[in-house]
Amino acid sequence: MTFLKQTILIVLFIMLPQLISAQTNGITDTGDEIVLYQDGTWKLLSDVVIEEEAIKLNEKIFVKDAKSTFLVKSKKINIGVWINPKKWSFTKGIDDNAAEFQFKKRGSDIYAMLITENKQTPIETLKFIAFENAKGVAPDAKIIKEEYRNVNGNKILMMQILGTIQGIEFVYTGYYYSSSEGTIQLLTYTKESLITDYFAEIEVFLNGLARQIW
Repeated sequence: MTFLKQTILIVLFIMLPQLISAQTNGITDTGDEIVLYQDGTWKLLSDVVIEEEAIKLNEKIFVKDAKSTFLVKSKKINIGVWINPKKWSFTKGIDDNAAEFQFKKRGSDIYAMLITENKQTPIETLKFIAFENAKGVAPDAKIIKEEYRNVNGNKILMMQILGTIQGIEFVYTGYYYSSSEGTIQLLTYTKESLITDYFAEIEVFLNGLARQIW
């Protein structure tokens, strides 16, 4: 990898958690819920038309890997991510960053983040917002795979998005979950040219997402 490309990847690693979560929900002074976009525009949440699609359920049962022995706990909601500490490092998100935690696969170009909110969001709306966020970073973004999965006993939406940032094609692979406890986005991202080699490791990481009682 050239020095320039490596520098771009480092900058994107720093910026992506802020960029991809730049669209958020808000409330007007009259109590109406709105969706805020990165460009400063907004829409009433009730005006956002979400078309339900027939997303298939993967019949496979997904569970955390036996070597994922360290639990990174959310302080916002009852959720955590089991990681293999020999393979993954993590840091807390900074104050103005929507990501509660950021992760990096040691010795590789796989990055990840955990975004948590103390609010339930219908999964169709969460999917719409996540995809709009991705398009805000990569205008050519497109969904290349989506399915429901049973992950550690929870029904999770898995979505994979391909998009171009700074001339580099990236693939975001994420788990999306929402309940009365709150909303979770566990997102990984890497270059499209590396996704085939890294996908098994990405799935192992994502399958560490679990609700816990502590």
